[in-house]
Amino acid sequence: MNYSEFLNNEYGIKAEIVSLMLRAESELGEKFKEIEQIAEINTAKVMRAFREHRVSEQHLGITTGYGYDDIGRDTLDKIYADVFGAESALVRHSIVSGTHALSTCLFGVLRPGDVMLSVTGRPYDTLEEVIGIRGEGNGSLADWGVKYREVSLKSDGTPDLDAIRANITPDVRLIEIQRSKGYDWRKSLLVEDIRKICECVKEINPNIICMVDNCYGEFAETQEPCDAGADLVVGSLIKNPGGGLALTGAYIAGRADLIEQVSYRLTSPGIGAEVGATLGMNRSMYQGFFMAPHVVAESIKTSLLAAKMLELSGYEVCPSSDEARGDIIQAVKLGSPEKLCAFCQGIQAGSPVDAFVTPMPWDMPGYENQVIMAAGTFTSGASIEISADGPIREPYVAYMQGGLTYESGKLAVMCAINNII
Repeated sequence: MNYSEFLNNEYGIKAEIVSLMLRAESELGEKFKEIEQIAEINTAKVMRAFREHRVSEQHLGITTGYGYDDIGRDTLDKIYADVFGAESALVRHSIVSGTHALSTCLFGVLRPGDVMLSVTGRPYDTLEEVIGIRGEGNGSLADWGVKYREVSLKSDGTPDLDAIRANITPDVRLIEIQRSKGYDWRKSLLVEDIRKICECVKEINPNIICMVDNCYGEFAETQEPCDAGADLVVGSLIKNPGGGLALTGAYIAGRADLIEQVSYRLTSPGIGAEVGATLGMNRSMYQGFFMAPHVVAESIKTSLLAAKMLELSGYEVCPSSDEARGDIIQAVKLGSPEKLCAFCQGIQAGSPVDAFVTPMPWDMPGYENQVIMAAGTFTSGASIEISADGPIREPYVAYMQGGLTYESGKLAVMCAINNII
């Protein structure tokens, strides 16, 4: 039995879908080589940091209680800072998500009367209640007297530097840059885009904090936002930098003085980053970070294959298979709630965990619309593993990300496209 026959017998994938996949792969050879070269450079950066910080078995152990002098925790902070071009970092399993990390940063460095300016349009849905755009009396930034403004991206998805300049007033304390598209139909930002924003802002007021939501973007390129002038960078460990092995957590990296302020919000003033037992999590966080450049490359190859197959099938995708990629997300316009659900259900069916489950839309906490989410993952909700989701609203876009291995990601993509064609 050949591969096509096996897929048809076991997954119901039609022969024409396999032929479509093979055609897409044949056209993506050079792109795949570029992705693998990025992974080689990033792997070397991580391994250099491990060597320079003399990582050994003692760093992988367990601490309990207050976690004073946890050498594994403190060294992992230094490794993240080195690899991401920052002065300091916090890497903690106790930060429950990227949104939690972003919230910790915002409450850590902003004070009543300050203005937060988002320069990539409306932030991701889960930040709206943190800022106070949505919800009342819940302890948001707005409740504490922090004001909010936003600048939209230009129609081509690039930063509107003129509009940013026009909106920088003396009370602007922090600008927020969201690298990924979130639930918008736009290109994710490249590091070069972030560099242009930071340079633009610093020319006007060098004291303004440039904070980047880097979720889904780590290791997509050979540079990170701090290399481009960002002061704070935030991401989740169950996305790219956890490498599919971190069970939970997030990181915050950037300027040392800002990381200290943020650490006081994370724990308490005067204590900061000095405490926090790692409870046996160090080993998976170290190994996950070691694996991350390779896993991100596998994920981007999976997204690229999906883009090419969907393009060949007549669907509009973002980014296209020819565009440079700033993160692991692949979006596709499906045009109806039925097709959106079918696509996500196909991803679920091609997953290693809960493949027998049929995901359905539901009222997910923090989101304005119902969301359908396929995530047949070893770690619950881990976006670096194969997953797809989208809000039930026009134009019914599915946002796919992840793929721990290209081979398994390819199977999920074929299941999803088989469902909609």
